[in-house]
Amino acid sequence: MLTDFAILILAALCGNWLFSRCGLPGILGMVAAGIILGPGTLNLMDEDVLEFLKEFKTVALIVILIRAGLGINKETLNRIGGPAIRMGFLPCIMEGTAVTLTGHLLFELPIVQAGMLGFIIAAVSPAVVVPQMLELKEGGFGKKREVPTLILAGASVDDVFAITIFGAFASLAMGHSANWLKLVIGLPLGILAGAAIGIAIGLFLVWFFRHYHLRDTKKVILFIIISVIFYEFTELPAVHNVLPIAALLGIMAIGFVILERYELLANRLALKFQKVWVLAEILLFAYIGTELRIQDLSGNMIVTGLIVLAIGLLARSGGVWLSLLGSELNANERRFCAISYLPKATVQAAMGAVPLTMVLQGKIPQMSEENGKTILAIAVLSIVVTAPLGAIGVKLFGPRLLGQE
Repeated sequence: MLTDFAILILAALCGNWLFSRCGLPGILGMVAAGIILGPGTLNLMDEDVLEFLKEFKTVALIVILIRAGLGINKETLNRIGGPAIRMGFLPCIMEGTAVTLTGHLLFELPIVQAGMLGFIIAAVSPAVVVPQMLELKEGGFGKKREVPTLILAGASVDDVFAITIFGAFASLAMGHSANWLKLVIGLPLGILAGAAIGIAIGLFLVWFFRHYHLRDTKKVILFIIISVIFYEFTELPAVHNVLPIAALLGIMAIGFVILERYELLANRLALKFQKVWVLAEILLFAYIGTELRIQDLSGNMIVTGLIVLAIGLLARSGGVWLSLLGSELNANERRFCAISYLPKATVQAAMGAVPLTMVLQGKIPQMSEENGKTILAIAVLSIVVTAPLGAIGVKLFGPRLLGQE
């Protein structure tokens, strides 16, 4: 098992170096390493390693969101508030609706099953977006109008909408009724609840760290543990079915509160988390690669799937543009926001196979296995196409479209 980890990390580092040397985002090299070594290609990874990576991805996401939160201050948040809220739901809903309709027409999926496809595809990937926005922030790009921070805040909420609406369609597919009134009310309440819980945890940590001396390394460990417990609690069916709490937003809020109330500590923790991210990044993107099964894609599926994805991405870009109406951003900055909202990876890797699994378990008897495989294949295709497209687009156009300070 340890040998498998060593091989995977070494391959990911080599992929990162090779892609960076070619002028491409290094994360794509890490994903490529996971694809090559994973079950879809050479199948060199032990099952226990794959299971660990699946669990560890949550920790990696939490680490990068903590880093994001530790870099957002109150003044910045006040400036981006309205557009960030709209970026959190409007692009997701527009893309999900577009993919649902085109999936229904082109793949002849029943509308409920097409809705499951639509809102698996509609989730943007914080794993790809957040690290790149932090890199731009550290380079001083987009600082004048806080463009990277705007995207960070929106991306942390986007997934809540996508996963919750997917759950409603999945419930309908299983023959249950979907409470749309509860969905409309529950989503905003869940976002507020996530932010409120995050603020409360942040205030507690500030008090605790002021009264009890710990080494910064131990503070980081405690911070991660509390964040993981918070996230896992919100994922419990008994909690999520009642109120879909925006845990990712809440985790960012913890860092925001620490920065506001204890800036010296926030800066020290940010340096520690930057070091933790070095390993977390490798394992996260390698995991995404191991989840890809390129053999699930056939020639006809690729062509039709690309049409569905293209229509969905156009709708998402339209949603981004509408979200930014009335904001301070200029045309170039709005174009950049649309580019940065393209990548799919985390949710699609985690949930692409869920409909097929439900079919095989007999939970959706009216859904054919073929339709489940279609949804999985489009989820895989969305990662293969949009993760490189978005990552390269941000790396290439970020410095060109955003002003630097």
